[in-house]
Amino acid sequence: MCDAKPSRYRRRVAVLLLLALLAAGGVAGQQQRQAPPLPPELRGVNDQLTGLTKDVAKTISESFSFCVADPVDDWNEAFNYTSDLGFVRQCLAETRGDMAQRLCTPAEAKFYFTSLFNAKGEKNLFLKTNINCGRTSWASGCEPGWGCSAGSNPVPSNGDDIPLRTINCQPCCEGFFCPRGLTCMLPCPLGAYCPRATMNVTTGLCDPYEYQITLNSTNGCGGADKWADFDSTEEIFCPAGYHCPTPTSKDSCTSGHYCKLGSTTENKCIVKRSCKENEDNENIIILGAFLVGAIGVLLLIIYNCSGQFLTIRERRKAKSRENAIQLARQQLKAHEGWKAAKQLAKRHVHGVQDHVSRTFSRRRSFRQPADPESQRVQESRLMGSVKAQEMSDSAVFSAQRTSEISEVMPSVIMDISNDGEIVMDKPAPKGKHRSTHTQIFKYAYGEIEKEKVRQEENKNMSFTGVIDMVKEQQKEITRPLLKVEFKNLTLSLGKRKLLRSVTGELQPGRVTAVMGPSGAGKTTFLNAVSGKVTGYQMTGSVLVNGKHGSIRSYKKIIGFVPQDDVVHGNLTVEENLWFSANCRLPARMSHRDRVLIVERVIDSLDLQGIRNSVVGTVEKRGISGGQKKRVNVGLEMVMEPSLLILDEPTSGLDSSSSQLLLKALRHEALEGVNICAVVHQPSYTLYNMFDDLILLAKGGLIVYNGPVKTIEEFFITLGIHVPDRVNPPDHYIDILEGIVKPESGINAKHLPVHWMLYKGYEVPSDMKDDLKAMGEESPQIGPDRSLSGSTPHCLPGGVRDAFSHERNRLDNHLSKPDDMSSRRTPGILKQYKFYLGRVTKQRLRDGRLLGVDFLILGLAGICLGTIAKLSDPTFGMPGYIYTIIAVSLLCKIAALRSFSLERLQYFRERESGMSTLAYFLARDTVDHFSTVLKPIIYLSMFYFFNNPRSSIGDNYTVLLALVYCVTGIGYTFAICFSPGSAQLCSALIPVVLTLVSTQRTTPTFLKMLSYPKWALEGFIIVNAKRYPGVWLITRCGLLFKSGFDINNYKLCILILFMYGLFFRIVAFAAMVLLKKR
Repeated sequence: MCDAKPSRYRRRVAVLLLLALLAAGGVAGQQQRQAPPLPPELRGVNDQLTGLTKDVAKTISESFSFCVADPVDDWNEAFNYTSDLGFVRQCLAETRGDMAQRLCTPAEAKFYFTSLFNAKGEKNLFLKTNINCGRTSWASGCEPGWGCSAGSNPVPSNGDDIPLRTINCQPCCEGFFCPRGLTCMLPCPLGAYCPRATMNVTTGLCDPYEYQITLNSTNGCGGADKWADFDSTEEIFCPAGYHCPTPTSKDSCTSGHYCKLGSTTENKCIVKRSCKENEDNENIIILGAFLVGAIGVLLLIIYNCSGQFLTIRERRKAKSRENAIQLARQQLKAHEGWKAAKQLAKRHVHGVQDHVSRTFSRRRSFRQPADPESQRVQESRLMGSVKAQEMSDSAVFSAQRTSEISEVMPSVIMDISNDGEIVMDKPAPKGKHRSTHTQIFKYAYGEIEKEKVRQEENKNMSFTGVIDMVKEQQKEITRPLLKVEFKNLTLSLGKRKLLRSVTGELQPGRVTAVMGPSGAGKTTFLNAVSGKVTGYQMTGSVLVNGKHGSIRSYKKIIGFVPQDDVVHGNLTVEENLWFSANCRLPARMSHRDRVLIVERVIDSLDLQGIRNSVVGTVEKRGISGGQKKRVNVGLEMVMEPSLLILDEPTSGLDSSSSQLLLKALRHEALEGVNICAVVHQPSYTLYNMFDDLILLAKGGLIVYNGPVKTIEEFFITLGIHVPDRVNPPDHYIDILEGIVKPESGINAKHLPVHWMLYKGYEVPSDMKDDLKAMGEESPQIGPDRSLSGSTPHCLPGGVRDAFSHERNRLDNHLSKPDDMSSRRTPGILKQYKFYLGRVTKQRLRDGRLLGVDFLILGLAGICLGTIAKLSDPTFGMPGYIYTIIAVSLLCKIAALRSFSLERLQYFRERESGMSTLAYFLARDTVDHFSTVLKPIIYLSMFYFFNNPRSSIGDNYTVLLALVYCVTGIGYTFAICFSPGSAQLCSALIPVVLTLVSTQRTTPTFLKMLSYPKWALEGFIIVNAKRYPGVWLITRCGLLFKSGFDINNYKLCILILFMYGLFFRIVAFAAMVLLKKR
């Protein structure tokens, strides 16, 4: 009798295999009923097999389905013998029709599978004793490969009792197996080869099953003795190189086909000549080699030509731009010629009129005035000559146009109005009109050239003309004006004070310089004014247009140029500027106005010659350091700020470049922009180009804050004179550094107190000792001369006076500031579009790096596919474990570059108001290209060198989910950790998690949290489905030991994608919450 209380582990495995066998019989019986009518001698056997499975069919589908993907398909592939029942007929003949009495009952099958494992899950060599094979009775049918008949004894179809079966014992039929310790027969599954055993005289074993007959037994070698997993019953598996349609037939694999271990049919080879007779596997290494070559060529193309697509596009745009410049200059030249001719004609007409009036003055005094029509006739004759000259110029201009311009430019009729403006009369276009690149550039450069002409005209302008010009410019100011005031601003870090009692203001339309010795807190002052200080204790107030509130609410119209050149090195100069303009200018601004702004900045910063040059990085040479500094400033100028703060913009620039930059800033100030810049050791010429000066002493104290032209007057009142041929700012900073001692004997330490007394500010209590040292018992308010209201020094005197007259207009603007929310920058979707274009360009220029990633991934696939050869008993698990580790490591390290390399650029863009979500989604979207392509690159190598049974499509799906998952983890590491720590985690985490998920002693909840567990389960499932028939027990045993479920394939894919999505959400949250280090 079987054990009444078997262990849970042993019972689960045994009953599973029993039910699988019995269900197979049921399916086979159903297939037999659909087949042609069976001979009478087979009907009883079929009915018996069908009856045995009725009781357990429901239990199979509900309780033991972790290794059954599709019960009908799996069991048909294992036990559907309807195609050839020859071995059943043969068994009926051998048993003389007694076959039904020799088949095992459900109780005997359950007893067999239950006894294969002990309570610890270890294999047993022998079955337990039962009614037929015990200590007191041992029938000859108890020997391995032998069976007996129940005779006339009733054979119960249900119940747990084993029937008495000891009559007419004989060798087990071919196609069946008879376990040692049981006297019944069980059918061998499809894919098995169960012939009659033969005695090996040398070893004394029964080949091929290698069992030994009991000594003194009269039995000879019987049939097959058992069916279990591959390691225990390798002998009954159909050999590799052969296919076994039935358990009793073994046919050689023909040429052009291959037959793997346990095959029932032949498989065609893709290349027939590569498969010889009895080939056990298809040699597809040749296909892999061809694929390696094709991918290698593709990688070479990507490596060498990825940037050419952008170069071709840039050349086309450059050609349109050059044509537009030529057209604009020619039209401007024609316009100037026409104006000169018109003025000459007018002067000539007036001269003729004066001469005629003087000659006939007496006669005309006694007559009526001449008919004005005659005057118009004379003027028309003179103007006709001028128009003829104009038409000749137009003809010459038309002849000089190239064929390309005529194709892209519509016909334009240019006329000059009385006020000198150019009027463009265009013919009505057919259909919807769309401006071409050349037309847009023509408009932009026309405006720029006109601005240059006006600047030249303004140099020699009279005072009245200057007043009119300034009024006109004030009317054209469209930007919100920002006046920043700071009162008693103190910034502390612990007990250390970085700024102390800083009071002053920054006025719109003026360029303010911040100077001081090293350690005076110049950069800290800029950060405090712009609201960029975090982690500090700040007291005092910063007012914008006289109102309290956070200056960060104005960040969309505030430009901040950092000290370091934080620009994208893998973009061109023009692409950097355009991206900043697209994301930060008003969304409703027309495209041609954007072009005008960008082109004006490029022209003012003298970036025209390098506009299509890549900025460059540490590894890749690009533009010079001075040019990069100007690009850094241009990124903020193109967004038309109202407040522009610059941290050392002239550092690293020569004198000419510094003056060029200051001229561009002065032009911005004329538009009402409030500009504040930290400068070091400016030249005298550069120094005089500033309007105001903030001079800081060590400790963050103000020594002076006011116009540049009055600073010497202030220091003269303190007895400090600037020596001849000495630059004033250098002299003052030397005094603050202690290098130069003032002639008046004033201590440089007391200069901030002198300034407070001079302005009437309250002296802090901790500086009272300085008052005593100065001989002042109480602070005295000195004469507060007007240190504001002056105008730029770099302009002519008339222009400076005009600015003074028009200051009231600025005050009116400040009293009614525009709502800062009025600037509506592009939304998330538009910014996503701009980010997407930028990241795509970066990826194309980094194509070589991407090609190297693909190359390393392909080499890893070749190495792992060659080393980890497929092992059928393990379903290729070692190779898949190595795959998970290698792919995780390589893809995580590649994902780090998506965010860790542009950390500073991201912080700058985020602080300027750009969308973090658009930035993150754009980079992730472009990375999807690599996510989709990397599994193909790896599998094209690994699959053809490892040659698993699962399809490449199934493996690709699992690998795609894995790459998506680990890429999200790489994002999180890149954002949360420093580059070194992120790389270390990316290398260690995959190895550790894979080892944890493959250990049997690991707690289940840890395995469930480990992504390698789900990836490995997905790989094993798709491979296990390709092992039917004789592999069923091996499949169930492996899945049971590993804790996998063959029905969890979709769940594995879903969890991997959910892991990837979860870590992307974590990475995005970290981007939003983490502060700049």
